[in-house]
Amino acid sequence: MCGANTMVEVCEFAEANLEWLQSFLDLKNDISSHNTFERGFAKINPTFFEECFRNWINSLDLSQDGPLKKVIAIDGKTSRGSGCQTKKVKPIHTVAAWASSHRIMLDQVKTEEKSNEMTAVPKLLGKIDIEGSIVTLDAMGCQTKIQQQIINQHADYVVNVKGNQGSLEKEIKALFAHGDSIQYKKIYNRHKIEKVRGRSRMETRKYSLIRLRDCPEFEHRWPGLRSIGRLIVKRTENHKTTESVRYFITSLAYDDIDNFMHSARKHWDIEINLHWSLDVAFREDANRMRVGFSAENIELIRRIALNLLKQEATHKRGIESRRKRAEWDRDYLWKVLTADQAIIKQAN
Repeated sequence: MCGANTMVEVCEFAEANLEWLQSFLDLKNDISSHNTFERGFAKINPTFFEECFRNWINSLDLSQDGPLKKVIAIDGKTSRGSGCQTKKVKPIHTVAAWASSHRIMLDQVKTEEKSNEMTAVPKLLGKIDIEGSIVTLDAMGCQTKIQQQIINQHADYVVNVKGNQGSLEKEIKALFAHGDSIQYKKIYNRHKIEKVRGRSRMETRKYSLIRLRDCPEFEHRWPGLRSIGRLIVKRTENHKTTESVRYFITSLAYDDIDNFMHSARKHWDIEINLHWSLDVAFREDANRMRVGFSAENIELIRRIALNLLKQEATHKRGIESRRKRAEWDRDYLWKVLTADQAIIKQAN
C-alpha cells in the first residue's frame, strides 16, 4: 500500500517505520531480512491464504443499489515476471472476478496457461455469489457449459462473440445486416446512442438488442439466450475517425437495453481498474519472485492492497498517487487499512 514492490523494499519500509509497527505488532527481534520474508511467502499454503481472502470478501456488503443490476466482469491476466524460460517455469495466469460497481476483486483462480481459461471460469463461478447479477465475459467465455452454469446460479450473462465462434459471429452479423436492410420492421428490437467526450476525442456508441423470437436454433445452442446485441463505436480523435463493431449474446430481454449498455461499459473496468493498475501502479510484470508459492501469495497481497486502495474515496488521485500518500501520511494509511469498514455487513 505504501509503494514497496519487492521484498527488499518491504524490509526498507519496515525498518524505517519500526517504532510505529511496534505500537501494534510484537517485534521482539526487530525486522527479519528480505530473504526470510521470501522464504516465508514461498512456504505459505496459497489455498489457506485464498480462503482467508474469500472469508474477508464474504464479510462485505456488496449488494446493489439503484435500478441497474450489479455487473461481475470475468477476465484473465498473466503475471509475466513469475515465469522464466531458462528455468522452464511458466508464468502464472489467473482468471479473476471483478465487481465493477464496487471496484473490488471478488476471487481468482490460477491456471497453468491462458488456454485453460475455459476450465477456470466454471471453478471461479462456483466460488462466488452471482445471484441477481450480470456476468460479463470476453470471447473465451462463450461456451454453453459456462452459460448454463450462470443460469443455474440465477444470474444473467453478456458475452462478447469473436472469431473463436466463427459460425455464430457470422449468423449474428447476418441477422443485424438483415435488420438494418428492413429497418427492423416486424423485429422486436431496442437501440440507444450515447456520446462520450474527452479532452481531444469524441465517441459515439450505438447499442442494439434484437429479440430471438424468430431464431429458436440460437436458444437451443446457448442456454438462457434471449437476445443478441451489437455495439458500434465511432471514435474521432485529432480529426481522424475510426469505427469498431462488437457482437454479444445475452440472457437479458431485448427491451432491457439499459442493463445491456451498463454491462458492456462496465466489463472493461476489469482491464482498467484491476489489470492495468496491477501492471502500472504495482509493477507486477517486473516482479521476479518465483520460489515455491511466493509468486501466488504476493500476487494475492497486491490484490488485497488494490481492493482497499480502490475503496478509499477521500483521495481522488490514481493508485500510484494513493500509494505515495499512504507512505507519506500515516493518517491516510489508516484510512486505507480501514476502508472496508464502510461496506462490512452489519450484524442482525
